[in-house]
Amino acid sequence: MPSTHDRRPDAERTRAPYPKSEKSAAQIVSAALRVLARQGYARSSLLDIAREAGMSKGALHYHFPTKEALVARVLEQALETVARRTVEAWESAAGDPFLALRSAVRELWEVRRSGAHEVAVIADLLAQSLHDPSLRPPIATYYRTASAQVNERLLPHLALLGLRPRVAPELLPRILVGLLDGLVMQHFVDESAIDTEPLVHALEAMAVSLFEPVPAS
Repeated sequence: MPSTHDRRPDAERTRAPYPKSEKSAAQIVSAALRVLARQGYARSSLLDIAREAGMSKGALHYHFPTKEALVARVLEQALETVARRTVEAWESAAGDPFLALRSAVRELWEVRRSGAHEVAVIADLLAQSLHDPSLRPPIATYYRTASAQVNERLLPHLALLGLRPRVAPELLPRILVGLLDGLVMQHFVDESAIDTEPLVHALEAMAVSLFEPVPAS
């Protein structure tokens, strides 16, 4: 018999907490990526995402109490995907700094051009942030982290080529990422406008133009 001090309804007393596991959180994030890529942020609700994930809205709330919290995690996932593919491109050309730069630039473009869920979501959230200030902090975090990761790989490889930045190092990844994101928006509306090979060569030339030879000591 329940204690006379416990006035909660039977259902509330006996309800077990949702298992807060990495697996179920990852399931939600994966579902959110699909829904947001398909419907856009403005037309997607937490209920839509819960249904896509095959769980109740209450279970989703257990992991992500707000839509903003879920979006922040989705952006983290998107960044991890882009970063992983770019790092793999760098490492595939280990020992050849120039080839590593070309491979990374190509992969940074290809991951956007391919129309992956992550890229569609980032593009949509960036557009939505013009009118929804709540989206700006997680997107700003995404770009800061992406910029730091690009510089972490870019500067050491270019140093091996005997080059140093002509501009402030913190601007380099912003210029590259901003250029790629602008180009991918054009690709979304006109797929035939941009051919990968000429673009990669142009980006490569532009990237190198931002550097100068290190003076001989």
